[in-house]
Formats: sequence, C-alpha cells, structure tokens
Amino acid sequence: MQFRKPSLPGRRQRLESALTIWDLRRIAARRTPKAAFDYTEGAAEAEISLARARQAFEDIEFSPAILRDVSQVDTSREVLGAPVSRPFGIAPTGFTRMMQTEGERAGARAAGRAGIPFSLSTMGTTAIEDVRDANPHGRNWFQLYMWKDRDKSMALVERAARAGFDTLLVTVDVPVAGARLRDKRNGFSIPPQLGVKTVVNAIPRPWWWFDFLTTEPLAFASLDRWSGTVGELLDHMFDPTVTYEDLEWIRDQWPGRVVVKGVQSLADAKRLADLGVDGITLSNHGGRQLDRAPVPFHLLPTVVREVGKDTEVHLDTGIMSGADIVAAVALGARFTMVGRAYLYGLMAGGEAGVDRMIQILSEQIERTMRLLGVASLDELEPGHVTQLQRLVPVPR
Repeated sequence: MQFRKPSLPGRRQRLESALTIWDLRRIAARRTPKAAFDYTEGAAEAEISLARARQAFEDIEFSPAILRDVSQVDTSREVLGAPVSRPFGIAPTGFTRMMQTEGERAGARAAGRAGIPFSLSTMGTTAIEDVRDANPHGRNWFQLYMWKDRDKSMALVERAARAGFDTLLVTVDVPVAGARLRDKRNGFSIPPQLGVKTVVNAIPRPWWWFDFLTTEPLAFASLDRWSGTVGELLDHMFDPTVTYEDLEWIRDQWPGRVVVKGVQSLADAKRLADLGVDGITLSNHGGRQLDRAPVPFHLLPTVVREVGKDTEVHLDTGIMSGADIVAAVALGARFTMVGRAYLYGLMAGGEAGVDRMIQILSEQIERTMRLLGVASLDELEPGHVTQLQRLVPVPR
C-alpha cells in the first residue's frame, strides 16, 4: 500500500476527479451562481420532458456479442458529407458566457481538437467570426432562430456563410418561449440584476464573479442590447408565423447543408424528407419548450425506418453518457448532439472542462462498443438495444 502524493486542489485535480458527466455537473453546481446554473439545468414547467428523456436512456437493455476482435475500435463516420471523429458534437447553447466567461471560444477550440462539430446559437455570446477564428480548421455549424425581423435573420445567415460555417441548423420548436419557471423564480435577466439573493448566493463563488467582472462585458453575437427577462427577450424575437414555405426559402439562401432541429413527429419528419433537407434532429429542445413533449429517443426507431434512407436522422435531449450515444447510433441515429453535458464541463473548468467532457464521453463510447462486441459504428444495429417499456400509450 502506498499513500497518494498530496497536491493542492486546482483545476486539473478537480477535472481528473470527474469520471462521469454527472460528476462534472456536481462540480459545475458548486462553482456557478444559482441563476446561471439553473438556466442550464432547468427545463419547462414541471420539467417532465427532460426527466422522461433521460429516463428513456436508462430504460434500455444492451445485447452484447462475445468472442469478437475489438482490439481496435473506430468511432469515426461521415456526417453531412464530411468526416467526424466521434458520433456527437456540441449543441447550440444561448447565453453561454453567462455560465463561464470563456464561453463559445472554449467550446469551439475543444471541438476542433477533438474533430467534432461545434454549433453556435443565434443566442450565442460570441461573434460568428470569433468562433471561426477559434476553430479555423474544424467544422462550425450555425443554429438559426427565425426572427420577426427577417432581414436581421438572413444577415446572420450570410455572415455564417462568409465565415465558412458548413451547416445551418434551423430550429423550429420555438414559436414562443417555453415557461422556464426556474428563470422566473431566479429573476434571471439580461443584463443580470444584482439583488440581495444574487449577492448572497455569489459569496462562496468569488472566482465566478471575478471572471465575470474582469473580462469583456457579456454581449450577444447577433442582437442589440436588451434589458429585461430572458422570456421577454425570446418572445420579442421569435416569429410564431414561420411555416414550411419559409423553411424552403431559408434553404434556398444557404449554400451548405441544412438540418431542421426540433422535429417531434413522424409526420413532420416525412414532410421534411420530402422537402429534401439534408438532415433532421429529433429533439424537444432539452425539455425547455413544451413540457410532456414526445421523447426523441422513443421516436428514433420509427423515424429512421421511414425516412432514414433518404435523410440523416440526428438526435439530442437527455444524453448524459457515451452509452446513451451508442444506444442512439444502434437505433439508427447518424449523429447526436450534447448541450447540458457541454455546459457542465465548461462551468466545471472552462476549456479544459470541455476537453474533459469530450474525453469522458469518448471513453464511454469506446468501452461500450467493445463490451457489445463491435469495432465500428456501422456494426451497431437495433438488435444491440432493447427499449424497455415504462410509459405505454393508452389505446384510443
């Protein structure tokens, strides 16, 4: 027996102690003021959609094969016409520098090193061109919310195209903002208001405030200054009149690949495939819009069976481990995206924390594949996964 050599607690030791995404989440919660952490953590209303999405991944049973050569495992594949090193990328997130001041630059650099796509949100806090500079040789995707001001929306699209972003993620599940009750209870606003509760909560987190107050002021990459709550901002910006005809028009303006994010039914998936979009993302916006929305992972097998031959099917919402990603790929997802997992890593340790998040998921993916007896993503198939039933629809 030997004693471990003592060392002073620091970022490296903190991140090395995190063995799962849940560990990163616990570290993030300790280091981030409640309003900012709850913006990441929270979902709409009673947060049932998010809980069900995570539960769906827990309610699977793997079927491993034995006596296979898995000495070498290949986690790469082609996604939207170009290679990725792993079957996941970083999802678009808003207000990112509120969580940790390194923000989107940290995520983009980490994604570039790992060989995975990075997605910048319309509500991001780093300029399109600055993300390009942070990840000049990697794959950058731009997520578009169609605003009531169409000219401003398309100006962003043009900037992203000029900056070399290769994919446009058109998000279609936000005609209005969902009821995110944590944000209302926390008084979460832009810019942040320093009330008594905010100051008291920040006392044990001086490092967050030091970073926030000594780095460049929080600003949005794509809109003018705003003073009000987050919900008021979203309702002011988002256009509830957007239709399939608008989507076709947007597609015609974009020179690269187009993925529609926020698909929650087979009927819509079929219609989008008929329109010829390059991909669809099954997503309920991380449970942040309609509570009790369909669980994307439950929809996956049916949608892949119906449209997967013609259109790439991607997935997000509820992913907290590499095993979740393997299960999604086995059921036909071409690609997945992680949002909260990325932000937990960012809040836990900045850019190094995002690196650690990617490392954790990558190791879990490779280990799960080996234990299933597969050496490449293409060897994964529906027979490797059984979705156990917890919620069964009542016959109509």
